[in-house]
Amino acid sequence: MASLHTVVALLAVLSSGLCEEKTFLQRAGSAYNSRQYRSLLTVNNGEQFGNWTWPEMCPDEFFAVGFSIRVESNQYGADDTALNGIRLICAKDEDRSFLYSVESHTGYFGDWSQPQYCPRGVLTSFQINVEPHLGLFGDDTTVNNIKFRCSSNPLLEGPGMDWGEYGHWSQECVNGGICGIESKMEEYQYGLDDSSLNDVRFHCCNKPQQ
Repeated sequence: MASLHTVVALLAVLSSGLCEEKTFLQRAGSAYNSRQYRSLLTVNNGEQFGNWTWPEMCPDEFFAVGFSIRVESNQYGADDTALNGIRLICAKDEDRSFLYSVESHTGYFGDWSQPQYCPRGVLTSFQINVEPHLGLFGDDTTVNNIKFRCSSNPLLEGPGMDWGEYGHWSQECVNGGICGIESKMEEYQYGLDDSSLNDVRFHCCNKPQQ
């Protein structure tokens, strides 16, 4: 009986430890769109289809520390869209026990990847892999993948598709980090050629003064 009590007590301790390490992720949506930002990070290789949609911002004093992407896999002769959306994951300081997500408008195809995080610090710049317009009878996929640079220097690359090429890096957030996202999205084409996500830009915010 004593050994049974010991096992129960041990399980209770382990369960308590797991609860303490649990991460809470909440969708911020457009609730914090009034947040002030310093600049927009852009690249010059985005594609032409669609329109810029609404921005979504991390809450005040929160910055993007990771991301996830929505990717449609190779359709093997059917209509390909590749990258459909980008989701930023926002944290305050180094506390990653309570996170917010923002994503602007996303496409309808594919699945979300597992999040990737900077080992330390925040996301500060980005680069996108884009397949250029293929002409009237081509199957346009436009944005295929994305890379981010962290303030602690590591590079993170999404598990996207590899049609196209990476362009130049955006400018870098200095004394701050990425704090919001806005996507350029082609709406659903109802049986015609869908390209989905065509471009993206990120808001850059200053870190609070100490």
